[in-house]
This record gives sequence, C-alpha cells and structure tokens, in this order.
Amino acid sequence: MTEGRADGAAAPTPVPAALRGLCPRCGAPSLFAGLTAFAPQCRACGLDFTMFNVGDGPAAFLTLILGAIVVGLASWLQLRFDPPLWVQMLIWIPVTAVGTVLALRIAKAALLGAEYRNAAREGRISDVAP
Repeated sequence: MTEGRADGAAAPTPVPAALRGLCPRCGAPSLFAGLTAFAPQCRACGLDFTMFNVGDGPAAFLTLILGAIVVGLASWLQLRFDPPLWVQMLIWIPVTAVGTVLALRIAKAALLGAEYRNAAREGRISDVAP
C-alpha cells in the first residue's frame, strides 16, 4: 500500500520517520515548515500533506502526559532540595515549553505517518437497507 522511495529503497519506518520529521512516502526530511506546522507538500516527492487530518488530539494528550511528568519532577525537587520559587520557574518553564514543542512534533508526525500507511480516510456510511 505504501509506495517506495524514488531510489528503490523502502519507505521509512514509523518511529524514525516521526522522530526526524520524514515524509512517509519518500523519507525526505520535509514534513514540517515550522516548529509544529506541516509543510503543504513534500519538497522531494510532492506528497500533499494537506489531505491528512491530524487534528488536535496530540496536543491534548501530550498536555496531560507532560503536565504529569513536570508536576511530579517539580514536586520531587521541592521536597528533596527546597529551592526558592524562582529556581523552580527557571527550570520548569523552559523544560515544559521545549518538551511540548518536541513531543508535539513527534506525535503529529507519527499520526500523519500512520494515516498515510493505513490509507485512513473520512468515514462513510455505505448503502445499508433500513
């Protein structure tokens, strides 16, 4: 179902493709145009990324996971070393921001790759007799 690369190699596997932002068809590093925004199409093979609908699912899911990790680590740091509030803020605000952007890129790339690999399309109701 997936097409191979132009040089005859197989399409990239999902995990490396998601980690590096690779096109699911050809493996070129052209999936993103910005920090978390998809490019309109692959610069190498021309695959149209606008036909995929990743949605906001990764953002909500990652907020819960990353929030739990940061709160747990901040609580541990507070109980273990009792640093002042400004130290906590100096550590956890950048960690949260960078972690969110990186995790969102990976999750969005993984979902787009899964949609391509599984040929996911909008659901349709077939002709079913009442």
